[in-house]
Amino acid sequence: MPDLDTAFSALADPTRRAILAKLAEGEATVMELAQPFAMSQPAISRHLKVLEGAGLIVRRVEGTRRPCRLAPDAIRQIDQWLDMMRAALAKNYDRLDSVLAAMQSEKEQENE
Repeated sequence: MPDLDTAFSALADPTRRAILAKLAEGEATVMELAQPFAMSQPAISRHLKVLEGAGLIVRRVEGTRRPCRLAPDAIRQIDQWLDMMRAALAKNYDRLDSVLAAMQSEKEQENE
């Protein structure tokens, strides 16, 4: 399983995020992944190497082809971290709602 620092570093590049979005649709070869980009196949291969090193994709050998696919465990780990952040934000918003409600109640009591 990848560490989050390496995964997020790999995700910092828009080309890599686009590659992952393409792989979310299903397995693809390097040539298929290179098609929508104005860059060479070796450049795409370098991006794939970074994604693979981050544990975000896996490749298998199929003769001369090396199809790539998403690594679900890595995506799950990122999603778990994001869920933790969402929960923390929700708690912060709940506390803010409580403070605002208390302030509103105090204001209403002052106006009575």
